[in-house]
Amino acid sequence: MPCPSAFHELPERQQARTHGAAACLLAARPVRGAAGSNARRRARGAAALLLVGLALLGGCASRFDVQGHRGARGLAPENTLAAFRAALAAGVDTVESDMAVTRDGVIVMAHDSHLNPQIVRQSDGRWIDPPGVPIRSLTLAQLRTYDVGRLRPEGEYARQWPRQQPADGERIPTLSELIELVKAQPRRVALNLETKITPTSGEDVVAPAEFARRVVDAVRAAGLQSSVTIQSFDWRTLLEVRRLAPEIATACLTIETERSSTVRPGPDGASPWHAGLKAADHGGSVPRLVAAAGCSTWSMFWRDLTEPRVREARALGLKVLPWTVNETADMSRLIGWGVDGLITDYPDRLIELRRAR
Repeated sequence: MPCPSAFHELPERQQARTHGAAACLLAARPVRGAAGSNARRRARGAAALLLVGLALLGGCASRFDVQGHRGARGLAPENTLAAFRAALAAGVDTVESDMAVTRDGVIVMAHDSHLNPQIVRQSDGRWIDPPGVPIRSLTLAQLRTYDVGRLRPEGEYARQWPRQQPADGERIPTLSELIELVKAQPRRVALNLETKITPTSGEDVVAPAEFARRVVDAVRAAGLQSSVTIQSFDWRTLLEVRRLAPEIATACLTIETERSSTVRPGPDGASPWHAGLKAADHGGSVPRLVAAAGCSTWSMFWRDLTEPRVREARALGLKVLPWTVNETADMSRLIGWGVDGLITDYPDRLIELRRAR
C-alpha cells in the first residue's frame, strides 16, 4: 500500500525531533579549507536524508486501529446513533457499520437486508413477525416508523449481549447522519462501511454497480475519501468502487469455516463471492487473492487467521484486520502477531487492554 506521508503531516513533537536532529548536523563545528567544504556538503546531505527518512518513517508507521463493530454492539443497539455515540465515547479510531439502500435510494445503516425480528418493533411497540420485509422494499419514511432501540428479550440473540443498554426510540439511521456525527468529533475518526450484498441477494438488494456508485457519491460529497474504507464479502462492489474511485480504500472480507465459507471455490474454480477471481491463479493464497482484488486490507473471521498468514499478508503490503474479536485473551494474542487493528463489539475492552500493554 503506498505511503501517504509528508513531513508537514507529522505530529508536532516528531517534527521537532526531526528538525533537532538535522540541526545538530548542520550546526556542527565548521572545518576550514577544502576538507571543511566537503564536510559541510556531507553534513547538509546527511541532514536532508535524515529529514526525508524520519518523515517517511513517521508517516508510514501504522497506528493500531480500534474499530467498533456495528458501532459498539456489545454496549448499545447495533447500527444505531446510540451505538455510534457509544463507540466514539469509548475512543475508537474507526466506526464500523453496514449499509443497505431503501426503495427511494437512501443509504441506511443496517446489517440485514431484511428487517430483523430480533431487533425491530412496530410503532405500537409490537415485535415484527418473521420473516421481515426487505429494506429495499421500504421508503426511508416507512423505515423510520420502526423502533430498533432494544433486543427482543426472549430471543437467543438478546442473551448474547447482556451488557447492551436499550435505547428506546432509536431509528435506523442514514449514512448521512453517521457522517454528520463523525465529522462533528473534535478528533479524526474513520469509517469502515460494508456493502451488505451477497451473490444470491437478487431483487432484495440494489445491484452491485448501483450500490457502489451510491456509496462513492456519498463519500465524495462528504469529502471523506481519505478516511473511509469500503468493505464487503461480495467483492463485486469492491471492484466497482476501485474502478469508480481509486482514491477510496477497500477491504476484502472473508470467512472460511466449515458451515460458512466465502472462499470455497464453485464449479468454475472461483468463489461466487470473489467477482470471478480464482485463488488457484494466485497459488491458493487468500492474501494474494485479496491483493489481486485491489484491496488494501484483508479482514477475515478472526479464527481463520494464523501468524504465518499475518506475515504473508504484511509482506504483500496488506493491512490485517480480523473480525469480530470480543475476548481479551484473543485480542492479546492477535495483537502479539502484529495485526493492524481489530474489529470488536466491545471497544472499551480493547482500549483498556491496549492501555495496559
